[in-house]
Amino acid sequence: MNDDPTTPAPEAAPEAAPGPAPASGRKRVAGRVAVAVLLLAAIGGAAAYTKVTVDGADRTSEAAVWQKPAHKPGKDPAGDVSRGRASTQLSRLLLPVPAGYRLGPDVGEHGNDGELSGRAATDEMKDTGRGLAGKERRELEQRIDKLKIQGVAVRSYASNQNDLVIDTQMLRMKDKKGIRDLYTFQAGLFEDMGVFRDGPKISGHRNRASCFRTPKDEKQRLDGVYCVAYEGELMFSFTAWAPAPIDTSAVAELVKDQLNHITSPGEYI
Repeated sequence: MNDDPTTPAPEAAPEAAPGPAPASGRKRVAGRVAVAVLLLAAIGGAAAYTKVTVDGADRTSEAAVWQKPAHKPGKDPAGDVSRGRASTQLSRLLLPVPAGYRLGPDVGEHGNDGELSGRAATDEMKDTGRGLAGKERRELEQRIDKLKIQGVAVRSYASNQNDLVIDTQMLRMKDKKGIRDLYTFQAGLFEDMGVFRDGPKISGHRNRASCFRTPKDEKQRLDGVYCVAYEGELMFSFTAWAPAPIDTSAVAELVKDQLNHITSPGEYI
């Protein structure tokens, strides 16, 4: 210790300037930003619609009590547009609207039963990087280009009692490994956040689907579940909202039926 006030104290050694972040680290950050933006957009739209429909629901009717729907679609969804389009390869891969549901709210600007080409979907994903610095945005765009997106289809479902809304977004890519990596990344992102509760398990697809439930909040009227899943060259995201507490088994059933529809379409069309 220096007790002489006339003697200047030795200067602390300057801290070494931090080196540039590894390129892989920057890519992970850019990717996480994109996924977070897409997720918030999806959740925001579903939550807004659910609040309107739930507020308008007739709670005096016994029919308004939630009952687990029997998912038994008819034999020919192509002839009934109320159950979803089946005019394209992608639209046929989406689960037809099951019993107890109808087509739900619009998913962003794409309606409640829409489809985007690979180029349009790629451009839309790139738009999520508008807030990034120039270099990070270029890296994000390169990352998205490598996905080789072939198309995106969306379909939303609302229960006839207005107490559950689920939107499905299906992404098709050429690179199956890229699909697995994207699934692992998104599931890991939710786990790393440490704020989401465990969601329902999807029977028969435990290694290809992960679900997360929104944080518990006694003041919130709405409860949500977000699921990610993949099958072959298809990547899925499911966003569900309902009055708290949400019926997680109903969400899991619809997710399971969608994935089964891909592997055994004859049983679900």
